[in-house]
Amino acid sequence: MKPLLLNPAPAENKSPENSYTLGPLQSGPPCCEPKTLLSVKNLSLHYGDKPALKNISLDIYEGCITALIGPSGCGKTSFLSALNRLTDMIPNCHVTGNIHFNDIDLRAPNLDLLTLRRDIGMIFQKPVPFPLSIRRNIELPLREHGINKKSELNATMQQVLQDVGLWEEVKDRLDSPAQALSGGQQQRLCIARALALKPKVLLMDEPCSALDPISSAVVEDLIKRLQGRYTIIIVTHNLAQAKRIANYAGFFWVSERAGCLIEFGQCKQIFESPTHELTAAYVNGSRG
Repeated sequence: MKPLLLNPAPAENKSPENSYTLGPLQSGPPCCEPKTLLSVKNLSLHYGDKPALKNISLDIYEGCITALIGPSGCGKTSFLSALNRLTDMIPNCHVTGNIHFNDIDLRAPNLDLLTLRRDIGMIFQKPVPFPLSIRRNIELPLREHGINKKSELNATMQQVLQDVGLWEEVKDRLDSPAQALSGGQQQRLCIARALALKPKVLLMDEPCSALDPISSAVVEDLIKRLQGRYTIIIVTHNLAQAKRIANYAGFFWVSERAGCLIEFGQCKQIFESPTHELTAAYVNGSRG
C-alpha cells in the first residue's frame, strides 16, 4: 500500500481540554481493548462565512462502532466528510484543527487523497451504485487502484459480495445492471464496493434511512457483523439503532449557530446515564 504522506507529520502528544479519551469498553457489542485509530482535536469547519462545526475533539477506537447522534443540521455529516477530506471538493469550505490517522496528519497538504479514501471509505445515505453492471461496480474501483488481474478481480468480487450477504442473490446475474437491484441490495452493493478496497475505516451517513424496514434490518445486521474487522463511524437519527449496534456514541447539538459535541462516551452510558442535561433530554425524547 502506498504511504498516505511523502513525509508524514508526527501526531501531537499534547491533548487539549475537552478531548475525549475513554477507558476499556464495558458495554455494548463485543469489542477489543480500545486503541485509538483516529484522533480529532479542535476541528472546526465553515462553509464560506457560515460555521458548521466548532472545536470538535474526540478519539475513534479501532475495530469499534461509533454512532453519531443529534438533530438534523448539527454537523454530523460535515464531520464525516472532514475525516477523508471530501470537504476539499466543496467550494469555500474551510477546515481547521487536527485529524490524525495512525499518527499520520490527515490535514497535511501533501496527503495522498486517493490512498486516504481507500483507507477511509464513505457509504452515503442514498445508495449510489454506478450505472454499470454489478460486476463492474466492484471491478471499477479495483482497476482504479491498479488491480487488473482477472483472477484477483473475481476472487475479490466474490469475497466482498459474500461478506455483505449478496453473493447468493446475484451470482447468476453479475452482468445485469446494478440499478435494477432493490434499494437494500444497492446499499449492500455499495458497502461491498467499499470493502473491495480493504479500508481501515467505514464512514456511514445514515445508511438505512432511505430503506424500508426489512432492508434496513438486513443492513443493520451487516454492520454488526463487520464490527471488529473494520472501524465504523455511523451517523444515525434512529436512537434504537444506535443503542443496538454501537460501542460508543457522540451527541452533537447546535450552539452559537455551529455544530458542537456535547457528550461522548460508551453507548450504555450515553443512553442510560448521560452527564449532560441536553444529552439526557435528547435520548429521552424531550428535545430534538
